[in-house]
Amino acid sequence: MSVLYDRLLKLKEMFNSKFGSIPKFYVRAPGRVNIIGEHIDYCGYSVLPMAVEQDVLIAVEPVKTYTLQLANTNPLYPDFSTSANNIQIDKTKPLWHNYFLCGVKGIQEHFGLSNLTGMNCLVDGNIPPSSGLSSSSALVCCAGLVTLTALGRNLSKVELAEICAKSERYIGTEGGGMDQSISFLAEEGTAKLIEFSPLRATDVKLPSGAVFVIANSCVEMNKAATSHFNIRVMECRLAAKLLAKYKSLQWDKVLRLEEVQAKLGISLEEMLLVTEDALHPEPYNPEEICRCLGISLEELRTQILSPNTEDVLIFKLYQRAKHVYSEAARVLQFKKICEEAPEDMVQLLGELMNQSHMSCRDMYECSCPELDQLVDICRKFGAQGSRLTGAGWGGCTVSIVPADKLPSFLANVHKAYYQRSDGSLAPEKQSLSATKPGGGALVFLEA
Repeated sequence: MSVLYDRLLKLKEMFNSKFGSIPKFYVRAPGRVNIIGEHIDYCGYSVLPMAVEQDVLIAVEPVKTYTLQLANTNPLYPDFSTSANNIQIDKTKPLWHNYFLCGVKGIQEHFGLSNLTGMNCLVDGNIPPSSGLSSSSALVCCAGLVTLTALGRNLSKVELAEICAKSERYIGTEGGGMDQSISFLAEEGTAKLIEFSPLRATDVKLPSGAVFVIANSCVEMNKAATSHFNIRVMECRLAAKLLAKYKSLQWDKVLRLEEVQAKLGISLEEMLLVTEDALHPEPYNPEEICRCLGISLEELRTQILSPNTEDVLIFKLYQRAKHVYSEAARVLQFKKICEEAPEDMVQLLGELMNQSHMSCRDMYECSCPELDQLVDICRKFGAQGSRLTGAGWGGCTVSIVPADKLPSFLANVHKAYYQRSDGSLAPEKQSLSATKPGGGALVFLEA
């Protein structure tokens, strides 16, 4: 808490020198690490994240004008100002202030407000950007809570999480809601099983004899700046429709793989068998998808695909569905092992994390050579399990490490991955740290 207090004092001083006044309140929203359950929240399945200690912190002063003035303690992010009543979000450029505007716009639209109060805001964040620890969602959540507080309105944490998950899509990312949910619903000392439709969070007690270590691969991945992420969302949607058609369900109403399972009323293991029967491992082209569904290319493009995926030429439906159904099963197994706490619990959880990484690498193809190398190094030096976390294609790994091996693990991984002979990794990105489950978003009033 003293570290946070020091940051608040420093932020107050910087705010004063920037705007010539004192902030009225501060809002904090944490980043998160997803322990298991990758790329399945937008398919309707439960995930198992925990909040990390790194966060976004914003100092705020509501003002009488209708101007929103944003500044950032990091000089890499330029100042920005706009009319609070005419918020425009540029999807073509995922600049930092656009994430802030997503949160503002989400609250504005929820309450149907045409006139918003102006605000001076100074943003400070210590979550490494594009690292898979959800820095962008933390900023969206923080901005949503800032706007709500400035308006003097109230919403439950669940409502806030749902609004922020929806509003982050203004930037063009078709995410599922895990990041925003854990940012608001996290509690210190426990991971959470996050379930969707309806949104709810259940405590999952992690093993006391092990620590979770986050390591940054130093490869940046910005979800909104590339199409990898949205293509995967679309492949899952198409797989759901083809599986539904194969099982004579009303496929045109189906959007998510979880809906197919729910409508059939069968287990995840049985869904894997249905996938084997219904889909082929070879990639599908748009024409074949149209033949399977009995629709025209024009209907596929305008009614199913998103604007940034309508020119994609191949879709791997079998592999994506196999990953989602097997990963959803791993999440439930992970929770069950944590509840039953057998003697070999850390080893069993590690095996599930290793299987998850293999599936992300081979079936979902969202890893990269650096992540694979980092995972191998972590396992070599004592991690019982290690996997990519976040969207992938860069960012971080998370490893489960027996507590007694932690000091040697950190030293060895640092030496093997970060102290390369070619000196190619920027020192400021070399983050390797043990993390404990942190608390969720908070508002601090200026005393």
